[in-house]
Amino acid sequence: MNERIDSNENQRASAAISRRTFLAGSIGLGLAAMLPGVGLVGCSPQSGSGEATVKDEGTFDIIVVGAGGAGMTAALSAQEAGANVVLLEKMAVVGGNTNFAEGGMNASETALQKEEGVEDSNELFAEDTFIGGKELGDKELIRYMCENSNAAIERLAERGMHLTKISTSGGATVPRIHRPEDGSAVGGYLVTHMHDLCTERGIGARTNMDVKNLIVEDGKIAGLVASDGKKEYTYKAPVVILATGGFGANHEMLAQYRPELIDAVTTNQPGAQGDGIAIATDIGADTVDLEHIQVHPTVEQSTSILLSEGIRGDGAILINSEGNRFVNELLTRDKVTAAEWEQPGGWAYAVFDQHVYDDNKSIKEKFEKQGLLLSGDTIEELAGVMEEIDPTNFIGAVTTYNECIEQGVEDPFGRTKSLNPIVNAPFYAVKVAPGIHHTMGGLKIDTATRVLDTNGDPIPGLFAAGEVTGGVHGGNRLGGNAVCDINVFGHRAAESAVEYLSA
Repeated sequence: MNERIDSNENQRASAAISRRTFLAGSIGLGLAAMLPGVGLVGCSPQSGSGEATVKDEGTFDIIVVGAGGAGMTAALSAQEAGANVVLLEKMAVVGGNTNFAEGGMNASETALQKEEGVEDSNELFAEDTFIGGKELGDKELIRYMCENSNAAIERLAERGMHLTKISTSGGATVPRIHRPEDGSAVGGYLVTHMHDLCTERGIGARTNMDVKNLIVEDGKIAGLVASDGKKEYTYKAPVVILATGGFGANHEMLAQYRPELIDAVTTNQPGAQGDGIAIATDIGADTVDLEHIQVHPTVEQSTSILLSEGIRGDGAILINSEGNRFVNELLTRDKVTAAEWEQPGGWAYAVFDQHVYDDNKSIKEKFEKQGLLLSGDTIEELAGVMEEIDPTNFIGAVTTYNECIEQGVEDPFGRTKSLNPIVNAPFYAVKVAPGIHHTMGGLKIDTATRVLDTNGDPIPGLFAAGEVTGGVHGGNRLGGNAVCDINVFGHRAAESAVEYLSA
């Protein structure tokens, strides 16, 4: 990985060195010092124009790169602490992969859990995360995330984002995935509210700004160079927070670790190219777990739209082409994916009833409106519109599933959670197969989100949060943990950055 980046990016390092003389002695910052005449305009998540992009150069306390969930969290928290912040985004719209987060946010020891009678603990959350990550995650990072997850839920509520519905996700011992009450996908909900807050507070993202390299002076971060495709711009600051996401849309990079994924569909937005990893390793940053790439089991293949794990968590089952169930649907994503790949054709139908439909707005908005949702007033009628399945087996599989629940008989596939019978007409199915979803590896950080170099030492002034980092999720990410990750560590990056400026 590093050899590839080094060979492709030497010019970036040279560019950073050539600017050192120009920038020498030019950094003199005061917290809360706003530059006059610099307008910051946000770009609506629903808009694709990018026409309001601001391209002025400037001097700041903190530069946040990437306007997804982690980046906007960091920008909001840093500004609240008094820092002069600029937020740069490569794409024409904000949100990054957070736009496509469906299920919810895992958190432990929350008020909602207590109200629902759910007995959970930070320790159990950490244990589930470590085990779900194939016991490869960094225990200190995991512990920090879990211990600060409830604070992140409360901070979101203080900012007007309320996750007041609780459900179950694969790999979780107890219900701890927190979701919007109306069944909205968590990602779009958070991005919309975060974007509005950033805009209201004057830190709307400067979009179409592709960061090319970091500037280092005397061994410390001094700014960066970005481009809008026509001209390069220098932004000066003693702190950079990288929140650029992973490399789930970079098939060439993915194939270095998982060659079989070279032609696989991806749920990632096009900007997830690993840019932050590249520019940080240029200046000596270390990486971890790059070979661990998550494939999600329920992706509609013609559109790459993800069918949320929350839908299985609410009661959906998976049916293969022979009309049979084949797995405990609430195992971790890697195990469900592996089981699905073993089925004839490597695909399945996710099957559910009206109760699940009503609790998940994304079914109507993302599947029904595009003609991807099959339905029937009876199970027999649904079987008649599901292509390539054995209808007799399918009817028998659903009947057996329902009867086991009704009679209190152990599920033949070991499913013990969200055993909700499929009985509320009408009934639905979506054809799905595995798709690239998340890259667990990235920049190596500590619990202060400081980016570490290859000697294990922090790079002064460089912090990172979200999918650009590695270590939190180990060899497999649990559903609901990415949203927790970006909120906990996005905030922590801001705290650490302000502490660094104050030192």
